[in-house]
Amino acid sequence: MSSWSSGRVDIADGFLAYHRTGGAKPALVLSHGLTDNGLCWTRLAQALEADFDIIMIDARGHGDSVRMGAGPDQDPALDLAQAIEQLSLESPIVMGHSVGARTTARYASLYQDKVSGVILEDPPFMAQQDPSITARWQAGFRKQVADLRAMTAEQITAVGRRRSPTWHEDEFPAWTASKTQVDPEIRLHDPEPWQDYLARITAPTLLIYGEPGFGGIVTPDIAKAAQDLNPQIETVPLAGAGHNTRRENFDAYRVAVVEFLAKI
Repeated sequence: MSSWSSGRVDIADGFLAYHRTGGAKPALVLSHGLTDNGLCWTRLAQALEADFDIIMIDARGHGDSVRMGAGPDQDPALDLAQAIEQLSLESPIVMGHSVGARTTARYASLYQDKVSGVILEDPPFMAQQDPSITARWQAGFRKQVADLRAMTAEQITAVGRRRSPTWHEDEFPAWTASKTQVDPEIRLHDPEPWQDYLARITAPTLLIYGEPGFGGIVTPDIAKAAQDLNPQIETVPLAGAGHNTRRENFDAYRVAVVEFLAKI
């Protein structure tokens, strides 16, 4: 990590922070999930940096990036597009987890000629929510952030270890830091049904998911529906893992990702 660089890129109404492994290698852009930050990809980035120039972006309202603001909801896929353009990346591979996977999928559907491959880790492919449900979620989220901000870093890490005892110890430093960086006014803006943008992706795509019994969002039925919508999509279920798929079965996850990347 000592050779990694950090910086920020300008986007509409603000900026996004990023970390980058560097080198004259194919670019791999990573988008994290809700309440995480870019460095939550550290363990995977260390496993892949010999072969890829990895860019780990802090999404709007996360990490060291701009806060949400009071204006209209911003489209995270357009934030990602602006970051990739500002970084002068030519047809990168794009990859995301959770809401970052949803952002990644929509970006790949909007900029088909600017993506060479897509990897999605348990995206929240669910029906769009009624505004009343969203408002209740927002209130609960504000409380969650406030509760975490009242804790010390050691206390937050202890909560993480208790909730996720199978995670590798290397996961916790960035995960802990990210919990006090997240904006309590996060809004999960998804402009269109996931089926619409998933069907438009033209690049080779890998969908990795865990088991519903372990907290995974993507079910086998959803994975099949994704393949029916788009024959470019390859699906890989991982046993013993849930929503945080890579953190809960890292070895199998890494193998699936490396095998897919070798085919692009």
